[in-house]
Amino acid sequence: MAVGGVALFGADTVYGLACMPDDEEAVRRLYAIKGRPPAKPSAVLFFSLELALAALPELGPRTTAGLEGLMPGAATALLPNPARRFPLACGPDPETLGLRVPALGPATTALAAVRWPVLQSSANPSGGSDARRVADIPAAIRDAVDLVLDAGDLDGVASTVIDLRRYEDEGTWSIVRQGAISAEAAGLALGGLP
Repeated sequence: MAVGGVALFGADTVYGLACMPDDEEAVRRLYAIKGRPPAKPSAVLFFSLELALAALPELGPRTTAGLEGLMPGAATALLPNPARRFPLACGPDPETLGLRVPALGPATTALAAVRWPVLQSSANPSGGSDARRVADIPAAIRDAVDLVLDAGDLDGVASTVIDLRRYEDEGTWSIVRQGAISAEAAGLALGGLP
C-alpha cells in the first residue's frame, strides 16, 4: 500500500478495499475498481482506536467517550472534521469525516500491527451486494487489486453509519445507515436513543 497498492481484506462485517488515504492515484484506482463515483465519500479506517483518537486530537471528550463505546466494532462514525483531515476520503464535504475501527477476529488479528490509516470502501461494485466471503467478490475486483487477505466467512452485514457531528455540543446523534449495530446498542454506547 505504501507504493500505491489497493488491498482487499476482511474486516469484522464485510470485505473491503483499502488504500493509503492520501495517495490520489491509489484512491482514484480504488474508486475505479469498484465503479464508485469520485464525489462519494469513503471511510478512513484505523486498526486501533488509540491511533484513531491520536490522529484526530480536535475531538472533544463527549465524542471521544462515544467512540470508545462504539469502537472497535461494526460502526462507522460521521465526525466533524474542522481540520479537514483526509480530504480524499471526504468527498464534497471536507468538514465531515467517516471513521471506522473494526473489531479484529482470529483471522484478522495480524492487521492490529498496521499502524497507519487506510481509506476503505466495501469490496463490491458500487451499489452492489456486500461480500461476506472472497468468493462473493466479482472476479474483476479480485483480479484488479494488488493483495487479497482472506479472513474466511464474515457476518455479511455492513457497519451501521452513525452521525456524531452534533454529539459533542448537543448530545444528539442519528443513524444514517442501519447495519450490524442496532439503534438500541448504539444508544447504550452513546447514552440514550437519538
